[in-house]
Amino acid sequence: MALTESRALPVGATAPDFSLPDTRTKTHVDREDFNGHPLLVVFMCNHCPFVVHLLDSLVERCAEFSQQGVSTVAISANDVISYPQDGPEPMAALAKTRNFNFPYLYDETQQVAKAFSAVCTPEFYLFDDNHALFYHGQWDSTRPGQGTANGNDVADAISLLLNDKPAPTDVRAAVGCSIKWA
Repeated sequence: MALTESRALPVGATAPDFSLPDTRTKTHVDREDFNGHPLLVVFMCNHCPFVVHLLDSLVERCAEFSQQGVSTVAISANDVISYPQDGPEPMAALAKTRNFNFPYLYDETQQVAKAFSAVCTPEFYLFDDNHALFYHGQWDSTRPGQGTANGNDVADAISLLLNDKPAPTDVRAAVGCSIKWA
């Protein structure tokens, strides 16, 4: 398990455009589909131990976030030649098994991950309703084998956003496995 830490992006950066297939529904999902609503973008994959560690918490908390008006999309950009378990069919199977209530998008060309400057899985980007970056960092401070994931860092950022408070300044970088580039 290779540890990679995310790079800081400036608060206020605009969410890159994307149009990617949802492995659950076989339809395309575009950034514009979320105009006027806060959006949580999660770069993840099926096999990363850091993702596996927080997956139950992610599904549960994203359902809560949805009820608060925050949409979520998960994106996998891993090279599926070297990591076939991260391909569209296994992604769809995982989404079904774990009851994802959010799209699980496949970034085959890896261009969307590059546009976001994403480097690891899992990596979290929270955008306001104008698609300006509000938070970029970790899910929480737990790690595989070290506590139960709870999503408190992202949940706290969402609370600040929804209550018109300033973006958090004491942000810890996302930590996980490197995106597997082709």
